[in-house]
Amino acid sequence: MTLTDFDFHLPDDRIALRPASPRDAARLLLVTPGKSLVDLHVHDLPAQLRAGDVLVVNDTRVIPARLKGVRTRGDSRIAVQATLHRQTGINLWTAFMRPGKKLAVGDRVAFGTLDATVAGKGEGGEVTLAFDVSGVALVAAIAENGMMPLPPYIAAKRGEDARDREDYQTIYAAQDGSVAAPTAGLHFTPDLMARLGDMEVTVERVTLHVGAGTFLPVKVDDLTKHRMHAEWGEIDAATAGRLNAVRAAGGRIVCVGTTSLRLLESAAEPDGTILPFADETAIFITPGYRFRAADGLMTNFHLPKSTLFMLVSAFAGQAVMRAAYEHAITDHYRFYSYGDASLLWRVV
Repeated sequence: MTLTDFDFHLPDDRIALRPASPRDAARLLLVTPGKSLVDLHVHDLPAQLRAGDVLVVNDTRVIPARLKGVRTRGDSRIAVQATLHRQTGINLWTAFMRPGKKLAVGDRVAFGTLDATVAGKGEGGEVTLAFDVSGVALVAAIAENGMMPLPPYIAAKRGEDARDREDYQTIYAAQDGSVAAPTAGLHFTPDLMARLGDMEVTVERVTLHVGAGTFLPVKVDDLTKHRMHAEWGEIDAATAGRLNAVRAAGGRIVCVGTTSLRLLESAAEPDGTILPFADETAIFITPGYRFRAADGLMTNFHLPKSTLFMLVSAFAGQAVMRAAYEHAITDHYRFYSYGDASLLWRVV
């Protein structure tokens, strides 16, 4: 397989700049391999599930990880911008910075009231920042000085504003650490969650902190040479046990978002048993992958040539997803982080 196998034409006006209101009013395309596509809305989700099923959601919380600052080196000062990527120590973060080529180890950077030193430079444009504060003080300083890290496809068309602080966060977000939202979860409302509970569909929480690498394009045509950025995730023993019990009782595991799915697949044994997990994962799923844990996947519509379009093509079938996306584009579904959703059932 090559990168061009996952290309398609996406009209620019299909990328949503704001979410639907209310959130569960977004459209939902039902994709079942071997059956016709069905146009629904997210508030129709309960009717597609049954008692005993479980939704697996990612409870990571997006931090305001985009920082604007000034690099100082002697008398030289230039404006810079950082998108925090991954925390590697109590005061250390890797970040993608612009203009990265004008940064050197030892440079000082002031992000408003938050100061840092460039502690290292790596491959792929990553910079390691050593902040002058750590722990709780660092979390507070990032919150004070940072902006919500909207995807570049949205940020190029409009600036981040106060609405994004709420819009770009799921209602069940709890664990600080992501620099991008698990966007399928943005569609859920308290009413939708209550209706799912009334019909005995359970919700289990896992955590995968989404890194800025999710926005990076695939730069190689030979997909065997692509390397995903690692992201940290956790499934505790109690949650793993409950998920295994659902499967044993005949219930279906439906992942809300590709982040939840990637984490479950990273934690699953070949027979589908889900083990406790607390580690980094760089799993890269393309057609031909044998899924172990997930039966269904609710996910937004992804961009051409993206690793996420490769993942959904693996899950429901490459020809099936190409037809689904052609339908979505023709029928004016809204794409990407603030866009509409699809409910996919795994190809057997």
